[in-house]
Formats: sequence, C-alpha cells, structure tokens
Amino acid sequence: MAEGENDLHTGRKTTGHEWNGIKELTTPVPKIVLFFLAVTFLVSLLIWVLAPTWPTGSAYTKGILGIDQRTSLETSLKRSAARTAPWRNEIEQSNFETIAQNTELMKTVRSHGARLFGDNCAMCHGADATGGIGFPSLVDDQWLWGGDPSTIMETLRVGINSTNDDTRISQMIAYGRDGILTLEQRRSVGAYVRSLSQSHEISTADIEKLEAGATIFAQQCASCHGPDGRGMQSVGAPNLTDDHWIYGGGSADIDETLRNGRHGVMPQWEKRTSATDRKILTLYILDLAEGAQ
Repeated sequence: MAEGENDLHTGRKTTGHEWNGIKELTTPVPKIVLFFLAVTFLVSLLIWVLAPTWPTGSAYTKGILGIDQRTSLETSLKRSAARTAPWRNEIEQSNFETIAQNTELMKTVRSHGARLFGDNCAMCHGADATGGIGFPSLVDDQWLWGGDPSTIMETLRVGINSTNDDTRISQMIAYGRDGILTLEQRRSVGAYVRSLSQSHEISTADIEKLEAGATIFAQQCASCHGPDGRGMQSVGAPNLTDDHWIYGGGSADIDETLRNGRHGVMPQWEKRTSATDRKILTLYILDLAEGAQ
C-alpha cells in the first residue's frame, strides 16, 4: 500500500489507494450516519423489551406489552362473528325458498357468497362458474348429482371421490387401458355417443358403426348413463344427449375418456366451511345459474 499524502483540493490525507488516477480520501463516517445507527439500535432494543421477540425453545419472550397475534386474530374473529350474527342466524333458520324471496337477505348472500366462491370454488369452476376442461359448469342447469338446494348443499359437504366417509363416489371405467373394449369397439361406441347429441348426415358405413356402437353402449354404458344416454344423477353419470361436455365432445376427447376412464375429484368442504357458509354457497350458485339463463 502506498503511503498517504495530502489531497491538493481538500487538504485531507489520502489512504494511499489510487485507481486510474483517482485517490481515496480518509474521510470519516458522517455523524448523521452514526446518529441513525444509534437510533436504530435503541429502537431495536425497545422492541425487544416491548414485543414478542426471542424464541425460547417451545415458546418465546412475550414482551412487557403482552402482544400476541393469535389473541389479536381471535379477538378480530369474535368481533366479526358478532357483527354478522344477525343475518347469519336468519339464513341458518330460514329455508331456501324464504331466503330466495328476501331481497335484502339475497344481497348479503351475493356479497358473502362471492367471497366464499372465490376462496373455495373459483380455482376449479372459474370465477364465473362456467367451468373448464375437467370441471363442470355450475350455470348450465346440467347437474351430475342433482340441482335442488339440499342436494347441492350435500355435495358441498361430502365432496365427490373425496376423503369424507359419506363422499359421493363416481368413476368412469378405463375400457381401453383395462382391455375391455378394442380400438374399433371404442370408435363405434364413441360415434354412437356423439350421434346422441349431434345431428349430421349418416352414410351406410356410419349406420353399421352406429348399430355396433348402440349394441356396445347397451352392454357397457347404459347401466350408468341410462338406456337413452340421459345420465343417472344417482351415480353422478352425465347426460350424453346434450351439448355439455366436461372433458370435451370431440372424437379424440371421447376416445380418451373411453380408453383411460375418468375419476374426477371434488374436495369435501365440511371441515373447511360451516353449514351456514355451505348454505350461502348453495344459494349463491343457484342465483348465478338463474342469472345465466
């Protein structure tokens, strides 16, 4: 290190370091910086004394103010419960029809229901409840398990193929993967299924394929989807005669369903939401469906 010298412009001693003709001065740290460092230390020390700070193994130092975020949250929840108790009690004690006819109460249902739906349902069924690939629309009046209020509320409670002991159970067999139907048989029954909801000109070859498909359908599919393909809500089997497809209604989509089966899952909401919240969600979903029609 070079020996320091006095800078010609400031008169201050240099450190002896030089970079491309630039020399470093031995300028002391500004007093304002030292001041704020001291203030920061004192504030930190004060927080250590006043607020929860240091872990002590299974607990932590409480601080002389006794601040506890869990207690604060519990207090906030109690205040919220007290504030919402009047309308929640009214919803809990009233039947669906009475609530639906109460204009003021339905305003609350729409407001609170929108938050519940956004927090619990929108990630699968979409913000507008129109669903997507693998997730049914809730506004098209095509219900797998039934669309009356009590049935919807029960579906919310137990889920579908969920961990609830009372869960609704539904599974589409993997006809191709399990070797039940050949590729040609799947194509025939797939063409027949498409013909149930789509009308187009039918050639002689099509007639033969559809006849074969109808026979396979009666043997393999009618037990769940019904002999006319209109579905069975008792087992959650969808209607195949409408234009509402959960996994897509193209030839490739239907063949994929026939080949690998389907095993959709809806979580149970019994452990996450209260019965009143599930009732509000049910009313909100039915209100959305009515508005979409």
